[in-house]
Amino acid sequence: MCDVKHLVWDWNGTLLNDLGLVVAATNVALTSSGGQPVTEDEHRRDFRRPIIDYYGSLLGRTVAAEEFARMDTIFHDEYRIGLLTVELAADARDAIATWTGTQSLLSMWFHHELVPTVDRFGLTPHFARVDGLRDPIGGGFKAGHLAAHLEALGIEGTETVLIGDSVDDAHAAASVGAHCVLYGGGFTDPAKLREVGVPVARSLTEAIALASR
Repeated sequence: MCDVKHLVWDWNGTLLNDLGLVVAATNVALTSSGGQPVTEDEHRRDFRRPIIDYYGSLLGRTVAAEEFARMDTIFHDEYRIGLLTVELAADARDAIATWTGTQSLLSMWFHHELVPTVDRFGLTPHFARVDGLRDPIGGGFKAGHLAAHLEALGIEGTETVLIGDSVDDAHAAASVGAHCVLYGGGFTDPAKLREVGVPVARSLTEAIALASR
């Protein structure tokens, strides 16, 4: 990756250690529609985007757009309640400090809530740009958002590495010609990540080491 100059961080499940909260909020949304709760291991094994399809697989039926909008609202209301108790990944600050190039952050969480949260952790000065979801309902793929993020920065995909924790992160990176390192301590089972064919790290500092090679 010697041509890489810029690092794009994922937020949820990568820099932010919020798996437990996400699963808890998911379970509230699921049970509101008659579903059964999932464990963290089950979520890591089965989660996928678009989230409407993930919910459908857990409920055993198709989820209509109106029902998904309601479940999405329930999820985010529950998520907000617990957010103040969530911490960064254990080595997030060290990993950010280790990278020698420029950095930015791209999340699929709502932009107007992401920005103050990143600032609350004191991370904003490290990032050339922070982008979150500007649509009222989320759950889709990251590829288009990554393309727009890099265009706003004036950076080519081939000069970029994305560190995230999902298969969708790898697909987004590939869509713009970027490199990718996946973190196995987030939302997705490491065995599932290894199937994508990109490096998988056990920690964020290891992810930085892999991205720096």
